[in-house]
Amino acid sequence: MIQQTLTRQWKDAGIHPADCVLLHSSISRTMRRARGVDSKFSVEGLLQSFLEAVGAEGTLLLPLFNFDFCSGAGFDIRTTPSTMGALTEIARNDSRFRRTEHPIYSFAVCGPLASSFVSLTNTSALADDGPFGLLRRVNGKIAVLDLDDQNSMTMYHHIEEVLGVSYRYHKRFDGEYVDALGNSTTKSFELFVWDEVQGIRTDVNRAGELLWQEGLYSGSRPGVDSGLRVIQARKMFDSIARVIDSGRARDYLYSIENVRDPNE
Repeated sequence: MIQQTLTRQWKDAGIHPADCVLLHSSISRTMRRARGVDSKFSVEGLLQSFLEAVGAEGTLLLPLFNFDFCSGAGFDIRTTPSTMGALTEIARNDSRFRRTEHPIYSFAVCGPLASSFVSLTNTSALADDGPFGLLRRVNGKIAVLDLDDQNSMTMYHHIEEVLGVSYRYHKRFDGEYVDALGNSTTKSFELFVWDEVQGIRTDVNRAGELLWQEGLYSGSRPGVDSGLRVIQARKMFDSIARVIDSGRARDYLYSIENVRDPNE
């Protein structure tokens, strides 16, 4: 059965029973492979394969990120969709999952640690008192399916915020916020964004190669075999913190684009 085969592949890549795992994913290649075996295989079946990999004692998180709040649109925790793909929308609408509170970087969470994640009230999306910090403290893992680091690993920016890097800053956004009970209020939240004036741009694939070289990733690269790689959040944090502390952030985490002088 293809679902069981996928579960074994996820375990071979480094997801173990009772793990707490944040999953970033591009599912198109996996679904093509799966439907080549079973034409009726569904995205729901794919989600279930990951739930079976962590088991009843494990916790699975999927990103439900939506940046409309940054543009002045309201956020309704009950209905605002994810913009992170079909698998995340399936999780958002699955009654076994609960949603964390931040209107920009929220997560669907299922498992014994769901209440701990849902109870977080962080104002800044990437702060240490939010889901990324908790994932690190519970010795959780990050799994990435068929995406490079540049298009998946938000954890880099959590590390940058905790260490207070100079090339990013906190930007505030205000908007209508509707909670799980339907109560509407105006709330303020923050993102730790790059400094556009300096031409800073996220450029983290070089850091991803470093993590491979250090043996911190297990599993497969995007597009190879299962396409799933796994890393312990705490070990990733420590490795990238060393990069930042040693003054090598520009070598691994960002690049600078040419910025046109507005007076020209």
